Amino acid sequence: MIGLHGRFAISKRILLTGATGFVGQALLAELARRGHAIVATSRHAQQLAGAERCIQITDLNGDIDWQQALLGIDVVIHAAARVHVLHDQAADPLAEFRRANVDGTLSLARQAAEAGVRRFVFISSIKVLGEQTRLGIPFRPDNVPRPVDPYGISKREAEDGLLTLAAETGMEAVVVRPPLIYGPGVKGNFANLIKLVERGLPLPLGAIHNKRSLVGIGNLVDLIIRCLDHPAAGNQVFFASDDEDLSTTELMRGVAEAMGKPARLVPVPAGMLQIGATLLGKKAMAQRLLGSLQVDISKTRELLRWTPPYTVQEGLRYCFESSNRLAGR
Repeated sequence: MIGLHGRFAISKRILLTGATGFVGQALLAELARRGHAIVATSRHAQQLAGAERCIQITDLNGDIDWQQALLGIDVVIHAAARVHVLHDQAADPLAEFRRANVDGTLSLARQAAEAGVRRFVFISSIKVLGEQTRLGIPFRPDNVPRPVDPYGISKREAEDGLLTLAAETGMEAVVVRPPLIYGPGVKGNFANLIKLVERGLPLPLGAIHNKRSLVGIGNLVDLIIRCLDHPAAGNQVFFASDDEDLSTTELMRGVAEAMGKPARLVPVPAGMLQIGATLLGKKAMAQRLLGSLQVDISKTRELLRWTPPYTVQEGLRYCFESSNRLAGR
């Protein structure tokens, strides 16, 4: 699916970090398809299809020497990060997130600027702004950041440092903030929704009237690649989404349809579910299922002349068609 709508541009030399991650794998494949020369980094020593050269980075931090990786590089896409952990066992989670996501990011960016890299594209997160929005009042790129967890705090601090560095050095920084990302091989909250549908049990999610923004991996990759050389992208912050917000009920039905399974959703009032979840100590889970989190991508559409190339329905079908092919089903 990724690439059907892509436009080929002048080939660039790109350093892609986190090339074996969920986003990184999709980016690597599409960048290679478009003819770019890619230096890829990953946690494991391995050759990656589509990469000209691969570099092992086992621990993202501020002490890494990136000099050899940055030779001749035009653009850095920084997708590597210490990601959100539901049950973090670190003694000081914020310190660990800062070490990887702030120190590691800014050290790479400083060395990139010194090496003459023209643009640094940073994959951030909507968590920089917070965990939820009021229904119908989406986040906008100029909203004041209010992260509530160590991951979001670290991403905000990295963004601030990058934009300051860009002003000091002349290297352009581009920040992309995606909400929940879905696609083949997705993990986390979206994978949990898939498991619920696969079990085929009745679920009390048939009357949820929230709205949440999502972004399919094909749309996110297309936007990131647009940010590589668009003249209006420099030193800007952009939101990514499918531009089609869904309620949890609508999303569950869409997932079931894409999987070819029935959606057994029982219409239970959201207030009752909230009370039950609170009594069971599942308040955070209830917030993800019942609350809203919307983003306004009008700036992305207007400044970059970008429209999501894939609908939610296409993104969900791609998610499960690709997974079924990989599983031999």
